[in-house]
Amino acid sequence: MHRIIAIMIGVMLMSCQEEVRLDLRETAPLPVVEGIWTTNSNLNQVKVSMSQSYYDSTSYRPVTDAEVYIVHEEGNNRFDFEYSEPTKSYLPVYNDRGIEGQHYTLHVRMDGNHYRSSGVLLEAPELDSLTYRYKEKRLLRPAGYYITLHGKIPFEEDNFYRVRVVRNDTLLVSRNDYLLFDDTFGTATLENGFEIETIPFDEGDEVRIGLYRLNEGAYNYLEGLVELMYNDGGLFTPPPQNPPSNFELVEGETPVLGYYMVGPVLSATVTIE
Repeated sequence: MHRIIAIMIGVMLMSCQEEVRLDLRETAPLPVVEGIWTTNSNLNQVKVSMSQSYYDSTSYRPVTDAEVYIVHEEGNNRFDFEYSEPTKSYLPVYNDRGIEGQHYTLHVRMDGNHYRSSGVLLEAPELDSLTYRYKEKRLLRPAGYYITLHGKIPFEEDNFYRVRVVRNDTLLVSRNDYLLFDDTFGTATLENGFEIETIPFDEGDEVRIGLYRLNEGAYNYLEGLVELMYNDGGLFTPPPQNPPSNFELVEGETPVLGYYMVGPVLSATVTIE
């Protein structure tokens, strides 16, 4: 998913459109870190990999020998992670989880570099229920069942949210599946019913929803990722660029890509009948 960006330019020549493949300058791969630390121990993991060039079609390249740990700042506790081959990610050794209101810092050490990112695990909003209804096909909307979240956001600040959707044990990760909202939608978003308008479901589908409250840095990264996935490299779109990482380089010289998301998660499940 995380790749060093190239630019595709459409050139108009004699009324014909030609796609130009640029001769890119070779750059060294960069480490990519994706960390998730929540109130649910089953979701907590850290993925460490190496970036690929835009045109590289090889598979995901995990880093298996990094030192990964999280420090609980208030308790001065250290939670160690170890690499898991089945998940190709680092998992907590003792199945640890975060606590609301506490400050957690992720550390990743590899190849002489030390990367760090911190965040406060904020209080969770309220998620009361999921409902669904069938909608007929329209020009820009397929026919299907559409899910609506109901709940409440009682906070006046730090309102950055992500909705993750799992259909029949498959996490949905296309560009239409990154559902983000903040204060620009108003804090009554859940009270009015937050409908997932981009994902239709079929009868018999089991739908699992995860509602995350994020720190602003993680939200900005995901927002940049969505913008990148919608960028077609055309003449009227800005040049593609990597999303802004919320990691800092503590030691070493090699920059890092990726993000660290610390926050509470609320889950709910419904089966379309």
